[in-house]
Amino acid sequence: MLPMDYQYYLSAWIYKVIGMADHEFANFLHTSGYTTGSKRFKLFSYSPIDFGRPVLWKEKALFEIAAERLFLNVSFHLAEAAEKFIIGLFNNQQVYIGDQFNGLDLVVRQVERLPEPVLTNTVHYRAVSPVVISMREDNSKYARYLAPTDSDYDNLLLQNLVNKYNSVPNTPTLPEDIDFDFELKSTPRSKLVTIKPYTPEQSKVRGFVFDFALSCPVDIHQFILATGIGEKNSTGFGWVEVI
Repeated sequence: MLPMDYQYYLSAWIYKVIGMADHEFANFLHTSGYTTGSKRFKLFSYSPIDFGRPVLWKEKALFEIAAERLFLNVSFHLAEAAEKFIIGLFNNQQVYIGDQFNGLDLVVRQVERLPEPVLTNTVHYRAVSPVVISMREDNSKYARYLAPTDSDYDNLLLQNLVNKYNSVPNTPTLPEDIDFDFELKSTPRSKLVTIKPYTPEQSKVRGFVFDFALSCPVDIHQFILATGIGEKNSTGFGWVEVI
């Protein structure tokens, strides 16, 4: 049995694994991350766990999983030289994913690098985990989560991407007027996810899953595939795959 809102537990495990090899880097990611202005970014992302077709216990917010083998994709914005380091870091790791009531005991049996997709200036994507874009009104205590159909969505998506890209040290600054065209290709579905459940820091985040086409420079597409798109990527949001 696995809680439906398991993303936070995956994020905590990734931090832990990195910390075993490089405590300072893991602490940097956790406490500050890459910054530009007042924005902070972690520059890693991960997919939902692929566990086949689970039984859904909706009233208990649980998945009942029968699969013996599960699959997870993780991506980092790192130099190519770090590939073997990352593979060695995760291989044979033992991990418990879940809360104090329900979860899975897992062992990492195989780690491999996925082939890079062939990219052009226009790429068709599927948001596999919810994409989060938010804005805070002047007099509001809470952020408002936007749907891809909202009028401000394109601009806020671009702003987030530019801020994230410009947080990377020793890279050319990306201007806000880059060629960037977002086109929604399916009806967006809303998903509400609980972060840090059963803790004083518990919060709920709304994102949307949908298909879309994006036109921008190829190196920006590569950056999106490495770090995710939208907000809160290191907490399990904004993982996209090329259709």
